[in-house]
Order: sequence, then structure tokens, then C-alpha cells
Amino acid sequence: MGTVNKAFITTIGGRRFDPTAPEKKDIDIDDIAHSLSLICRANGHFRVFFSVARHCINCAREAEARGYSTHVRLLCLLHDATEAYMGDMTRPLKRQLPYYCDCERRLYGDILAALDIAPPTDEEAALVKEVDDCMLYHEFQTFNGDILLEKAPDIHIAIVESERPFEETKAAYLALYEELRNAVQTEA
Repeated sequence: MGTVNKAFITTIGGRRFDPTAPEKKDIDIDDIAHSLSLICRANGHFRVFFSVARHCINCAREAEARGYSTHVRLLCLLHDATEAYMGDMTRPLKRQLPYYCDCERRLYGDILAALDIAPPTDEEAALVKEVDDCMLYHEFQTFNGDILLEKAPDIHIAIVESERPFEETKAAYLALYEELRNAVQTEA
């Protein structure tokens, strides 16, 4: 039997997608929402299944509770969109692989461009990272009892420790995406 040599993944929407050379036409929010709804945070090292999509929804909700702009809320929702196409790896390993990080940064820019969303300013990127780090801390505390820092970052929402069907999470992700995207376009 011959070896399979393909430089692409096949998305749930049937698109052949090369994560290192994406084509704008192949980036699809439904593919992103579907995939992120099925990927578990922390490489599956939580007591319950908690998807990347739920994490992103919580990031957007936390940004709203902090009074951040609609654009920052949308960026929070999409900050892990690359994982739908590249998968994810733990932070300690990612820090050791600059090529992976470069590919991830490029793909994130490609995703935002394909979805017609302005890239973050440096200030907006810092706010998204702040929210993401806050959620990371509180997710690990909620799902594992793990304390990652000496002082807990302030959180404004509740993280619910219950599993949800991926279809429900996917629908919630897509609904929030449409709401925020429409609001950003209206504000422009």
C-alpha cells in the first residue's frame, strides 16, 4: 500500500485546507465553530469535556463584562480560530517551537482577513491576551483545582462546570459570532 502524501486537512465542510498556505475561499466560520466545539481545552486534561469554543465564548463574555469594545469581544471569540485548522499544543511546548508560532500568527491574520475583520491593534491584542490568560487561570482552577498564579486574576463571569452537547456549543458560537460581527459592521 502506498503512503498518503497530502499537504491538507479536510474540513467538516469538505474543504481541502493547507494550514501553511490557506486560501481565503477555504476559511469558513462554520468549519471553525464545528471544530472548536469538539476540541477539548487543556489537551483533554480537565475532569469534564470543556471545549475550546466554550472557552472562546467565555472570553467574549468576559470582555463584554469588562466593558471592552465590540471589536475586542469579536477578537476574543476568534482568538483560537487557528486551532480549527492547526490543532493546538500546550503553552510550554509552543514556546519551544517558533515555526509553529509563526504559522499560527500568519493563519490568524488570514482568518481575520477572510472573515473581513480588522486585525487587532497592539492595545486590543493585549486586552485579548489578558482575557485569555484570566480564563486559563480560572478554567484550571474550576476543572482541576489547579492554582497557576499566586494571585487570581479578577473575573467578571461564572465558568460553569458542566458538559454541553457540541451542537449546542457550536450554535452558541455561531450566534455570538453573527451578533458581534454585525455590531462591528454597524459601528464602522
